[in-house]
Amino acid sequence: MASHRRPKQPSRARVTVLSTAAAAAVALGSQAANAAPSEKPSKDEVKAKVDKLYEEAEQATEKYNGAKEKQEKLQKEISTIQDNVARGQEELNELRDSIGLAAAAQYRTGTIDSSLQLFLSSDPDDYLDKASTLDQLSSQQVEALKKIQEKQRELAQERAEAADKLKDLASTRTELGKKKKEVQGKLAAAQKLLNSLTAKEKAELAAEQARASRTSERDALSDDVPPGSGRAAAAFAAAQSKIGSPYVYGATGPSSFDCSGLTSWAYAQAGVSIPRTSEAQSQIGTRIYSVKDLKVGDLVFFFNDLHHVGLYAGNGQVLHAPRTGTVVRYESMSTIGGPFMWGVRV
Repeated sequence: MASHRRPKQPSRARVTVLSTAAAAAVALGSQAANAAPSEKPSKDEVKAKVDKLYEEAEQATEKYNGAKEKQEKLQKEISTIQDNVARGQEELNELRDSIGLAAAAQYRTGTIDSSLQLFLSSDPDDYLDKASTLDQLSSQQVEALKKIQEKQRELAQERAEAADKLKDLASTRTELGKKKKEVQGKLAAAQKLLNSLTAKEKAELAAEQARASRTSERDALSDDVPPGSGRAAAAFAAAQSKIGSPYVYGATGPSSFDCSGLTSWAYAQAGVSIPRTSEAQSQIGTRIYSVKDLKVGDLVFFFNDLHHVGLYAGNGQVLHAPRTGTVVRYESMSTIGGPFMWGVRV
């Protein structure tokens, strides 16, 4: 006979737990439904974040430029040392050959002495330490042996120096790679932010920059501040000829530039060689601490770490390569984004 048991009822505690869980789920669902979607950052907020990323990218760019310059310098030094070693080895071989020819002549006549035989089968340093054998050699042979000994020491020193510089070069290349990745990362983040803007917002930003550049150019050209020197005027004129050229990190012209790339290129056109990086450029010439004492063509440096440089254009304006996404242009020193540190008259 079938059993008709009454179903077991859930305990009061279990009912309470389930009810509480259900209420919480309903509350969370209600909150999710009523929560306002995250607001898209405004154009000005995006610009502020992008400007900050570009500033950080420029800092990394100057470090990159410094590492690249060091790499090139080390490569030249290593090449010179290696050339010296090759020439030194040739000289050493010639000295050894001359001693060998003398020994061969003595051997043919049956007059080769034991001391020369010792030399031919031993290290010259070890041989010359045995001073008691020197009296068995002619003065000409002794001089030749001393030259060989000195040349071997020179070659050993140069090879050791080359090895040290090769190690330095390897670490510099590693640093260069890190800085390059850092720059690229900052630029990619900035581009991602810019891509979030509408076409209208992008056009508005471009128009604002163009208006600011035109105003700065007008203000600069309306000033009658004289150039610091003939070469400063020539450098400034060279930079003016590149207005509109794009900023590209690590570039030194002639079609694109970063900030110190523009200034070093401009002065090179005036026949003046200045260092590659902004920090190094800040250490040359005569320093000018007051803006009112600046002259057209003077180098001007910004930010506490001196990572930005331009050419003074007069009336508180600078001609420079600002950052990625911009071109060589005039700009008010008050809008650079960092404090003016000092100027340099080359």
